[in-house]
Amino acid sequence: MNRWLLLSAGFISAALLSAGLAFGQTAPQPKADCKKGAPEHVAGQVVEVTKDGKMTVRDDNGQTHQFQVSKEMAKDMKPGDKIDAKLTEAHKC
Repeated sequence: MNRWLLLSAGFISAALLSAGLAFGQTAPQPKADCKKGAPEHVAGQVVEVTKDGKMTVRDDNGQTHQFQVSKEMAKDMKPGDKIDAKLTEAHKC
C-alpha cells in the first residue's frame, strides 16, 4: 500500500510540475518593425532602389511601400520605372 501511495504521489507531482512549465511559456512577440497588412499586389512607380535590395514603390493611390527584392532586380530597376508586382512570400512577423 505504501508503494502505491508513493508512486501515485510521484506521478501527480510530475504532472503538476510539467503543467506549471507549460503555463509559464509565452508566445513569441512580433518585431517592432513588423507591419501587418502588406499588399499582395502593387502597381506604381519606383521611388528608390538601394544596393542592399530594398525598393520603395509609390502606388497609384499615393501610398509608399518598401519591399526586399533580389539583388538582380535591384540592379535592373531604377527610380522612375513603372512596376506591376505581386508579393510572392508573405512577411513573417
